[in-house]
Amino acid sequence: MPKILILSIINIAILYILLNSYFKKRRHLRIQIQDLQEKINILNTENSAEGKNKSSLEEKIRRYKSLKNIVEELDRELDAEFVSESLVRITYSQIAKGKGTATLYLIDSRTQHLSLVKSKKEDDGLVIKAKEGDIFDMWVLRHAGPLLIEDIKKDFRFDLGKIEKQHVRPVSSMISAPLLTDHRLLGVLRLDNSYPGVYSQDDLRFLTAICDLGAVALENSQLFQRTKDLAIHDELTRLYTRGYFRDRLTEECRRGLRQDNVFSLLMLDIDFFKDYNDKFGHTSGDIVLKSLSGAITGSLKDYSPIVSRFGGEEFCVILPSRDKKGAYRIAENLRKKIENSKIILRKQETHVTVSTGLASFPEDSTDADELIRKADKAMYQAKSQGRNRVCCI
Repeated sequence: MPKILILSIINIAILYILLNSYFKKRRHLRIQIQDLQEKINILNTENSAEGKNKSSLEEKIRRYKSLKNIVEELDRELDAEFVSESLVRITYSQIAKGKGTATLYLIDSRTQHLSLVKSKKEDDGLVIKAKEGDIFDMWVLRHAGPLLIEDIKKDFRFDLGKIEKQHVRPVSSMISAPLLTDHRLLGVLRLDNSYPGVYSQDDLRFLTAICDLGAVALENSQLFQRTKDLAIHDELTRLYTRGYFRDRLTEECRRGLRQDNVFSLLMLDIDFFKDYNDKFGHTSGDIVLKSLSGAITGSLKDYSPIVSRFGGEEFCVILPSRDKKGAYRIAENLRKKIENSKIILRKQETHVTVSTGLASFPEDSTDADELIRKADKAMYQAKSQGRNRVCCI
């Protein structure tokens, strides 16, 4: 065999070996590159997750650090109006970021129904027509627990048909929590948005924490208001107390001097009140006092009166912007209405009458104590003239 042919075969064999080794290394490198890329992707995913977790953790830390400021804000004033406004403003800015709608419903102590007291809206033209709440608020009320809805259309707990009929504004996602204390359920605080997936479990947890603080602040403000009411209102009749009435009368005199206003003062005393107590008992006397206070406030409601139980069976009334002539006509109509009113005591129908004294500012005096003395003197004049009448000095 010629040497050239042998050399060619050897060269071809060497070339084949080299090429085969090259392609093997190339495949190996390609596999290594793929493995490295997968590891890079995994690391990127983990880094992204870590970044999100870090961001989420930082947000949680920021939020819960802000709870101290929230407590200080809610405790700044013992006023229910201020606390309600603060609750809505804080949740709307810190959780909703000024988007969507925030609503606060409180339970009306008289009707025991929810009542819309505060709201904040992204759209100022939006009207919230559910003044007593909707099915979502009723759910929170019934379960006394928080509610998270990521997408209303996918939530099996609620009837989509009823939702569409009831809602006049677009709502897709929401969080809501009850205002709950150890003693009672006060209301519901809610955030909602027209887009799905806006709120998370962390948002709900933070809202619940704020509601827990808000419930305590609201209960404190309500207790404070009741204490104030007891201080200025008579427990039996719910009219103003004597002390508060004298302060108001002094204020009216000062205002009258500054603004050149007129007003009149009525002092009413129940005729023969002791006889009702002796005949029917002291409980019946309380019924008479409550009935008369209702008759006075009901008859004079159009005149913006300031009405007080001045003592025992005496009542005082300030009639703003009424001179003596106008006040006399009002007092006479009131006297007739009281005389014709029926009161049932121990299954017996009875009637009461009142003797009324009248004094006017500034005609009779510009001093509060002097006005009271003159109205009192006029009342005793009505007594001495036969009772059941109106007299003025």
